Amino acid sequence: MVTGAGPGGGSLKVALVVAVTTGGTGPHVAMLADGCAARGVAVAVLGPASTQRFFHDRRGSAAVSGPDVSGASPPRSWELVPVEIAGRPRPAHDAAALLRLRRLLAASAPDVVHAHGLRAGAITALALAGGPGRRSALIVTVHNARPAAGLAGAVYAVLERIVARRADAVATVSGDLAARMRRLGARDGGRALVPAPPAGAVPADEAAAVRQELGGNERPVVLAVGRLAVQKGFGTLLAAAAGWQHRDPIPLLVIAGDGPLADTLHRQARSAGLAVRFLGQRRDIPALLAVADVVVVASSWEGQPLVVQEVLRAGRPLVATRVGGVPDLTGADGALLVPPGDADSLASAVLSVLDDPERGAKLSAAALARAAALPDEAAAVGGALALYQRIAARRRPVP
Repeated sequence: MVTGAGPGGGSLKVALVVAVTTGGTGPHVAMLADGCAARGVAVAVLGPASTQRFFHDRRGSAAVSGPDVSGASPPRSWELVPVEIAGRPRPAHDAAALLRLRRLLAASAPDVVHAHGLRAGAITALALAGGPGRRSALIVTVHNARPAAGLAGAVYAVLERIVARRADAVATVSGDLAARMRRLGARDGGRALVPAPPAGAVPADEAAAVRQELGGNERPVVLAVGRLAVQKGFGTLLAAAAGWQHRDPIPLLVIAGDGPLADTLHRQARSAGLAVRFLGQRRDIPALLAVADVVVVASSWEGQPLVVQEVLRAGRPLVATRVGGVPDLTGADGALLVPPGDADSLASAVLSVLDDPERGAKLSAAALARAAALPDEAAAVGGALALYQRIAARRRPVP
């Protein structure tokens, strides 16, 4: 097991930096903090106070349900130090965050600073620039693709270049991001592992209650889980659902999640007369997966989506878009992969599973086999800690 020894033989000191997040980055940072602390690393998390909610309970599904904000935070040997790094460009706000981060890092002098996301990475790089004495090593994990166009795309292009030029290592969650950062001159930090939290078996009575809530066994269930945002492709999924409204019985499309497109998607479903249930935020994602006849991930881009990992572990037939790191998770046989934004291909793939029980059974078996090969949290923490030690060892005290 990789332990928390620093380059000089003492305890390794690590600071994890995160900006405002609504997806899997928050739980991932909490996982790294827990795992590193358990292995003897002196670790602190620097980020917005709102991210504290991700550290209360990582046992539930992070794909859509988010953290449990109702319970007390479990005991930890690390702390969250508030630094309000916003989720989008805010010049005055960003300048204040940069200055506070610079003071905190200068005072604590960690061996390694590991920033998550382009905004946190760029602000951290600037905060470390020109610092007195020994400069901490900087690792940045790029979790998401940048916007393709417009002002946001231009801003994130600048952030990418700052990270590529100033970080000692850049880790990425998918091959396409790795290739992009290499083209910008980034030092390769390897593939970051972002495993879904472990989940236990679903009790039969819980699955039965969910099935009854959705209308019993009278119609097949097509399930989608995720934040109702443009990236997740729910508009394409609703367009695909129009392709199975003629069937008897009509498959029920179930969407679990909430987000900025909720009203728009409701209107789209009503105007098309679709058989769809919007469930909003749910804490029982494993039970929903247990009763789904097929699960759909229609995203325009994904890194290592937690929901795909959860579907594979549950052994459910999966139809997903061939984007980002999805094919790396599913392998050749763990899902039916279709082009992003193609409603017709998406509908055909879903119907091919519903119409062919044997094909569905093969997909289920392949999903379980693939899940067994996916890295777990211990592997993710071990890989990160090995990277910390390797990069920290390159640094020496500055006179």
